[in-house]
Amino acid sequence: MKKLAVIYHSAHGHTAHIAQHIAEGARGVPGADVALLRAEDLAGSPDALTAYDGLILGSPTYLGGVSAPFKSFMDATGRLWRTQGLKGKVAAGFTVSSLPAGDKQSTLMSMFVFSMQHGMVWVGNPFLPEQHQGVPYDEAVNRLGSWSGLMAQAGHGSPADAFVPGDTKTARLFGQHFASVVNRLAVEAA
Repeated sequence: MKKLAVIYHSAHGHTAHIAQHIAEGARGVPGADVALLRAEDLAGSPDALTAYDGLILGSPTYLGGVSAPFKSFMDATGRLWRTQGLKGKVAAGFTVSSLPAGDKQSTLMSMFVFSMQHGMVWVGNPFLPEQHQGVPYDEAVNRLGSWSGLMAQAGHGSPADAFVPGDTKTARLFGQHFASVVNRLAVEAA
């Protein structure tokens, strides 16, 4: 079994909703043991991350970056950086904002740099936007066109589960892809 953690902060439930779909997709891969962990709960005990083979990081995009609680979690891993406790683990990222772009790319880049500083291996979002194949935009996988990580959009003030079908479908596929990559890397390393 490969242990995976979906680590997220969610102030209004939107990022948690996408995290649940990612975890669902990852759990569909044989041999994947997936935990949903809140970033604010890990800030006091970041050493718990060493038990996982793969980490999927998730934060809403606030003013072009990760949320303050997610940044506090990242900052709390300083001791792990000094000891390279996360080196070689697999990482990926996802974010949610209320606008289609919403500067989500800078949030994903923050997660990418964080992962690189820890010596982790980054997994992107490999899915071609389905709207180019005739799938209606709201139902299309990767409709927002992000390859560095998963992007999803939730309307400002909308209910936590108010996502278009394409975003939740992308989240499940993203989790499935991540778990498959972790399994594949484990086989190649053996």
